[in-house]
Amino acid sequence: MKKTVTVLMPCLNEAITLPVCIRKAKDALEKMGGCVDGEVLVADNGSNDGSIEIAESMGARVIHVEQRGYGSALRAGIDAAKSEYIIMGDADDSYDFSAIKVFVDKLDEGFDLVMGDRFAGGIQPGAMSFSHKYIGNPVLSGIGRLFFKTKIRDFHCGMRGFRKESIQKLDLCTTGMEFASEMVVKAVLFGLKISEVPIKLYPDGRNRPPHLRSLPDGWRHLKFLLIYSPKWLFFYPGLLMTIIGFVGMLILSCFTIHIGKVQFEITTMFYFAILLLTGCQAVQFSLFTNIYGKKIGQLPATSKLFDNLESFISRFGLGMALLLVLAGLTGIIATLVTWSGVGFGELPDMSVHRLAILFGTLFILGIQFFFSGFFINVLYMGDEKIWG
Repeated sequence: MKKTVTVLMPCLNEAITLPVCIRKAKDALEKMGGCVDGEVLVADNGSNDGSIEIAESMGARVIHVEQRGYGSALRAGIDAAKSEYIIMGDADDSYDFSAIKVFVDKLDEGFDLVMGDRFAGGIQPGAMSFSHKYIGNPVLSGIGRLFFKTKIRDFHCGMRGFRKESIQKLDLCTTGMEFASEMVVKAVLFGLKISEVPIKLYPDGRNRPPHLRSLPDGWRHLKFLLIYSPKWLFFYPGLLMTIIGFVGMLILSCFTIHIGKVQFEITTMFYFAILLLTGCQAVQFSLFTNIYGKKIGQLPATSKLFDNLESFISRFGLGMALLLVLAGLTGIIATLVTWSGVGFGELPDMSVHRLAILFGTLFILGIQFFFSGFFINVLYMGDEKIWG
């Protein structure tokens, strides 16, 4: 049976470079001979420079996408594609559409997503700015590799091939340039088979600036990576703050520390208590995010870390919350009794202040855990409840 291949190009006023891209894509499809039944699909995002007429005159199929944005155009194009395989690439002549066979061959091997790697294939002089080549792309791709435990080198390559059915199952939803990251991240999270192939990047042939806005689009990519990694956004920072806050508060509840002329006591203990409370809240946010992400199908159904955290809360959460509240409340009452012994005046013994901070923090933690447990039940509304 013939393979079906759609070459998908998002387009917004690309009249200068679009003809070259279409011609290269059609030639590549023809060179693959009778084994391929292919089409060139242009997802137009509101062009008014003749791009639509050029595409149609060259035999490309054009769809009109009203919602603006790189991601919007590509999502509409993926839905409209008639083929099993889709090869996407920008219509600015920076990618060589004559090389689409390497993507098709990898898809034939059973991969769901085949990423182009511009750094392995070669970035031609003038094709990428210094900041993008040595700062933006390496940093964001490095963060992506760290957060999602993948070896993908070039997260933001605009030329890639994939199986339509596999990508549609990911429920991609972003509208802007961060769509490039979304596809990769969700492919990793949901266990798709991914490969990379070296490709060259050429200077684009346009006579205007690119649509990419370095800082705003870079921030959108980073924000996306953080949102889809509650471990790195909330859990790890929260755990670190919790440990530092707890150890610091515990030590200063018993001792005053002197380092040279600097003295750490009540005020420092208070700041450690704030750090502890903030850290615990961040850890809880990580669990909330994971539960919500699973509920709406944007995160995998299982995660060892968060499954264990949920299991712990299910068994011990309510009891731990009540224990902290009672311990904190008992300590608060004890300090108030001591304070009343001096007529609610100045306390000569600083240990009472330390105990007030310690037990006040325990009380707040207990209340925090208590309400967080019920909020988890709200997130699971209609499903299995954490506290039964």
